[in-house]
Amino acid sequence: MSLRRSGARRGDADIGGNPPARTVIRTAKLAAVPLAYAGRQAAGAGKRVLGRPAGEIDREIQLRTAEHMAEVLGELKGCAAKLGQVLGIYELALPPELAEPYRIALARLQDAAPPMLPRTVHTVLAASFGPDWRDNFREFDDRRAASATIGQVHRAIWHDGRAVAVKVMYPGARAAVDSDLQRLRGLAWLTPVFAPHADGRAVVDELAECLRMELDFAAEAQSQRRFAEAYAGDPDFRVPQVVAQCGDVIVSEWLDGIPLSRLITTGAQAERDRVGMLAVRFFWSSAPRSGLLYGDPHPGNFRVLPDGRLGVVDFGACPPWPPAQFPALVHDLADALINGGPAELDRATRSHGFTDEQRGLDSAGLAEKLLPFTELLRRETSRVDTEWLRGRTRDAMSPRLDNVYRQLGIPAYLMPFQRGLVTLLGLVAQLGTTGPMRAEILRWSPELSAVMDRHRARGGQPSDLEAVRLRRAGAAATGFAAG
Repeated sequence: MSLRRSGARRGDADIGGNPPARTVIRTAKLAAVPLAYAGRQAAGAGKRVLGRPAGEIDREIQLRTAEHMAEVLGELKGCAAKLGQVLGIYELALPPELAEPYRIALARLQDAAPPMLPRTVHTVLAASFGPDWRDNFREFDDRRAASATIGQVHRAIWHDGRAVAVKVMYPGARAAVDSDLQRLRGLAWLTPVFAPHADGRAVVDELAECLRMELDFAAEAQSQRRFAEAYAGDPDFRVPQVVAQCGDVIVSEWLDGIPLSRLITTGAQAERDRVGMLAVRFFWSSAPRSGLLYGDPHPGNFRVLPDGRLGVVDFGACPPWPPAQFPALVHDLADALINGGPAELDRATRSHGFTDEQRGLDSAGLAEKLLPFTELLRRETSRVDTEWLRGRTRDAMSPRLDNVYRQLGIPAYLMPFQRGLVTLLGLVAQLGTTGPMRAEILRWSPELSAVMDRHRARGGQPSDLEAVRLRRAGAAATGFAAG
């Protein structure tokens, strides 16, 4: 008799679309991905012997592995599915011919996780609203309208006639996330591979706190209310009002619109530019306007509404922002990069916890790596596309010992902002956005605005750091030519 029919414990199998919660089950599913990949590689070797083209075999292996990874991560949901969304950004570090199948497969995680069965949805609704939960609705569609990493959304008609989105948490989601976080903490020792001076435990703890926030639907509903109030009547954005929240269910106004995943693949470039700039504005304006950081700006959380506004959903990752030390950090680092020299950058990184007196810093090397970001502030109009982001991701992820990023630590409190900014850049790059990014960022950041005012007062001259970087680049080019 199968596990489903034998009354096995709920965590032992994916019953009714729930994520398996037991650590051994989740570990086995994750471990199956590399094992299956190894098997495909072995089979591919045999096919090469029989004369099949190596490139054709490699692409087939990559495609099947990508699809398997997306299937497993989507089934596990929780942190595993969130990891899939992050991998959707970091696949940009791969060469395009290898990245394509992963990009296609991982994109499915945003809208195509396996659905809960209707009886499971009804059980959650009854536990949250009581056995007469249907009295709250004139209509309720059992078909899933959208999915999230820890829940799914259904379209319904509220008892007063409003169309609503009903977000229902997966039963077992909390246990699944706890299981994933235990594994994540066990992998904290890997942090030094890419960031030898980072406090891996502190970074993982901060990430865990971010993920746990998304399990608190009462807090999410409160965050959404704050955003809805802050952006009420805005000509460019619409945040749906919360209609009701109880237990593991949030009921919000329904938004009809075009998902950004469709715009990314088929939209006209002018519209992609417009929407990309709106996403930039929403992220940077979120804290000044609401006191909360919109921490998860990935394509699945935006809709282009019929009136042209950008609809925004999912407010589970919205911490109070900024921390007390953040404004000074932004100002000091940007001022050192744009107006200062090696000594100023060294002082700024030490005072804000990125480095210390015991280890040196290649200031000119760091300035060179960060130049593409500071150029967003120097240029009136910028373009961010996948090629631009691929270069930045390769810089950050390179395990080479001379990678200047490896000289830096990561202040743990920056994790929500770092996660949000990386996700935003991924969205903007997928749209291939060209627009006045400098003006949009400076509009919402008085610290960066002050830095650029000083830059203009200096006549827009290159900083001492820029001069050092240019001399190094010239010397390298001369040496290469001479060689």
